[in-house]
Amino acid sequence: MIPQFLLLVFGAYLLGSVPTAYLVARWRRGIDIRRFGSGNVGLSNVVASGSRWSSVIVVVFDLLKGMSPVYVALAIHLQLYQQVVVGLAAISGHNWTVFLRFNGGRGILTTLGVLIALAPWLALFGAILSFAWLPFRQFALGNLIALVLLPLLSWFVSGLFRIEQTLVLTLGLVAILLLVVARRLTAPRTEFWATMPVGEILLCRLLFDRDIRDRKVWLARMPSRTSSSE
Repeated sequence: MIPQFLLLVFGAYLLGSVPTAYLVARWRRGIDIRRFGSGNVGLSNVVASGSRWSSVIVVVFDLLKGMSPVYVALAIHLQLYQQVVVGLAAISGHNWTVFLRFNGGRGILTTLGVLIALAPWLALFGAILSFAWLPFRQFALGNLIALVLLPLLSWFVSGLFRIEQTLVLTLGLVAILLLVVARRLTAPRTEFWATMPVGEILLCRLLFDRDIRDRKVWLARMPSRTSSSE
């Protein structure tokens, strides 16, 4: 089963690497999403571009990028820790896509897809908590809070109902949190790095997934060629 597992991990990374938002924006709007709005190669920037149907396409495909490899791992009877690794590979591919010089999206939808396959009840909780922040336009903060709480919820609820392999699932959720945080903190540098303290920028990235607190200013800027890693 080891060759199958390694092949699936590699395939999950490649599938996750498919830059759905970039391709859809090129196809539907004729724009380079890296040069628009926040410069993020993900759903949030597609939504900001004002294309409703493009957003739907991105949602569906990014969810499938996370779900499909894990379901395949489940179908061929890989162990839970192997399913988790496959899911992490898909998220890593989305975050650091080989097709765009390792400058991908933030992995939220792909992460949700992985969670749906691994633990649907956790995926539901995470989605509800994240979207609860949407009316306040703090979706990124809601995502972070959800990802921080999911390992705790997994450990407590799994233990309460005596669900097997609690530790494996909980550690997998911690790894997912670290991947998302790492992607936020290592996003390409912007012009704000020349005028703002590094600590403030990193805190804004961690909490709000942008370099400044002001969302309107962030979306109104024109990403530079350097910051979009072209």
